[in-house]
Amino acid sequence: MSDSSSGMSRAGAYCLEVFIIGLGVMALVLIFQPFSIGLYAVGSGLVVLAGLINNLLPLAQPGVKVRSVVTVALVVALVFCITLLVSITAAHLYGVFFLNPPDPNTLAGKAQLATPPFYKQAFVWEIAAAAVILALVVTALNKTAR
Repeated sequence: MSDSSSGMSRAGAYCLEVFIIGLGVMALVLIFQPFSIGLYAVGSGLVVLAGLINNLLPLAQPGVKVRSVVTVALVVALVFCITLLVSITAAHLYGVFFLNPPDPNTLAGKAQLATPPFYKQAFVWEIAAAAVILALVVTALNKTAR
């Protein structure tokens, strides 16, 4: 890519376009491969991420500033983090309101009752911290662009 003040070159824009489309194709290959459930899980996450990154496709044009692409990519990552947090919360609330409570007399029930709630899980707090950091970076980028 060329200097960020003049925008992307034709080759840089083409590479960005190939990356975005290639990520979607790779996600689909991972979903439909018959070998590993782990690869399927990675592909499932990549499908969502590739769908969000497709929002960058209109910016894959020569002359578009790299800073604009980076800012939009950070906003897409922020939306992804917020979506994860909302979906985890929705799944928890679904379980609270629509499922029977775990049976403490079974091994599975004991394991479910011993698990801390979702808001005490480190993964949820890591996603929330990433969302806050991304929001701060996007805000800083917008203030310095003026």
